[in-house]
Amino acid sequence: MTNALNKKIAKRNSISIPMHVVLAILSVVFLFPIVWMFLSSFKGYIELFKYPPSLLPESFAPTNYVKAFKTGNWFTFFGNTTFVTVMSTILCVAISEMGGYAFAKYKFKGSNTLFLLFIATLMLPLEVLMIPIFLMVKKMGLYNSLWGLIIPPAATPFGIFLIRQHYLSIPNEYMQSARIDGAKEWQIFLHIMLPAGKSIMSCLAIFSALWRWNDYMWPLLVVRNTEKFTVQLALATFQGQYNVDWQTVIAMSVVTMVPMMIIFVIFQKQIINGMALSGLKE
Repeated sequence: MTNALNKKIAKRNSISIPMHVVLAILSVVFLFPIVWMFLSSFKGYIELFKYPPSLLPESFAPTNYVKAFKTGNWFTFFGNTTFVTVMSTILCVAISEMGGYAFAKYKFKGSNTLFLLFIATLMLPLEVLMIPIFLMVKKMGLYNSLWGLIIPPAATPFGIFLIRQHYLSIPNEYMQSARIDGAKEWQIFLHIMLPAGKSIMSCLAIFSALWRWNDYMWPLLVVRNTEKFTVQLALATFQGQYNVDWQTVIAMSVVTMVPMMIIFVIFQKQIINGMALSGLKE
């Protein structure tokens, strides 16, 4: 018995060690561009383009960061991006939660067909939808406003699909027992189903925050005035007509990455649990 157990442990270790080596190599490969960009943000223009290139800068003076914050109104840009990200995430989670719950637990004539049509929009590229959505935003009076960035992506097919898949994994017997006890439908949703969906809602909230924070194309179409710019749109203003202040662009790119990296590090467990709990149950 002991020999069999030792052989099993030795076999598992022989498999796990090469796997950990491969994962470590892949981690270095994926992290190297981020490390390179962070170190390059402290380099001057000549040092940034010298050959052969060097990984470490000559000094770690924050000259590029100071210059970047003096060049643009970054506190306004960060405030706009934070407002858009927070409001978009709240609306996305709320609408996706209600829509996904309805598709998962309430069956009506044509519900499956409607859900398939809804999910089919995922196959449409953004370029196809940009013009009609832009015209709708303009007619609604949301052009050149932050709400024009918030409302269009408030409901996403991916969010509803993710929530639906999670609620399909929860037995309907919970709802039936609550109905027998006299609970109303809104009570079942708020007190039973909503707490059971915390993990998947956290996962969707993180994904939505990442998408909205890093979005560039839609703000480029909707926002015209500089005071309404988001950080990704403001980064493009550093690109002049004949030259680009690359060291300043790199410095501010590092700054814009920091909030999302912190969120991912803090909530990575929720991301993994949410994706695992969503399942693919039909």
